Amino acid sequence: MQLCDSQRASVAGGYVVQNNRYGTTAPECVTLHGGTGFTVTRSSIVKPADGGPGAYPSIYQGCHWGQCGSGGLAANPVPVTDLVPGRVTTNWSTVQPAHGTYNAAYDIWFNKTPRTSGQPDCTELMVWLNHTGSVRPFGSLIASQVTLGGYTYDVWGGPQRWGRTITYLMTTPVTSVTRLDIGVLAQDAVLRGYLAESCYLIDVEAGFELWRAGTGLTTTSFSVRIAS
Repeated sequence: MQLCDSQRASVAGGYVVQNNRYGTTAPECVTLHGGTGFTVTRSSIVKPADGGPGAYPSIYQGCHWGQCGSGGLAANPVPVTDLVPGRVTTNWSTVQPAHGTYNAAYDIWFNKTPRTSGQPDCTELMVWLNHTGSVRPFGSLIASQVTLGGYTYDVWGGPQRWGRTITYLMTTPVTSVTRLDIGVLAQDAVLRGYLAESCYLIDVEAGFELWRAGTGLTTTSFSVRIAS
């Protein structure tokens, strides 16, 4: 199956793959492989590196702007106060070709209530596994060489009109993560004043923000686990 423009499709395990082209009209598509795998098979995107990306082809568990998968976070959003270490973890494996300008990044969304039909209104927490070109996270650098859950990050952050964005940029790029602990990152964001304890985790997305090209970027597997 191929998804182009802003199409999405439900896949195994209650997850949703979305092509999520939103910042350009340039042709861009992904092809699903079965399970949770997909590949960017077409991308003519060309965007300035100092602006926003043209697309974020990705897979998610939860609810993206009111478009929900099944089970997991879609059925049971997690209060930030319950995000103790080990409560919500995620695995993600990718293939990242050298050409193009992109990042490989989680986009993790928190809302003031357990449900939303539109833009989440609390915090966007990103985790950049890798990036190419001169792109950088939103906002400004707020901390360097911060070690959390076995990974070391530079931390970026800034206010948005709807809430806040905080980004954890891995100082050593990787193509995969195993049992990445969202609770550890969330509690750090709370301590830095970027995430309110009264909010809810509603969505965990993993994919590639595309500024230029990106054909060949691949997710080979993805999962989110919520411990009881």
